[in-house]
Amino acid sequence: MTRIEELKDFGIEITDDMKEGNVLIDVFTTWCGPCKFVSPILKKLNDEGLFKLIKIDLDQNRPLGNKFNITAIPTLLFFKNGDLYNGIIEIQGQPLVRDGIMIGAGSEDTIREIVAKMN
Repeated sequence: MTRIEELKDFGIEITDDMKEGNVLIDVFTTWCGPCKFVSPILKKLNDEGLFKLIKIDLDQNRPLGNKFNITAIPTLLFFKNGDLYNGIIEIQGQPLVRDGIMIGAGSEDTIREIVAKMN
């Protein structure tokens, strides 16, 4: 199981408050259209306190991409209480999150529902 503290090895600043509650890591690139679509949604949900958001540009951090076998963007990583979420989260019968990883952009409602199912 991946602990959020391990991400320090990839140059990501992890504060003590990220070891509790929900943390979402948005792995994106500046040239990705779907990344630009989901970014304001993630910022809004972060501002509401639904989760703590960390944004990582894959072009600037390939080692992180390799660790999580990221081959498509955006990829969202869901952490709960310091651990990468373990299990599958289905939305409308479709498995969207597998072992804490969601590939692709989701709507605001979808992301809200995923976080609710993590709790």
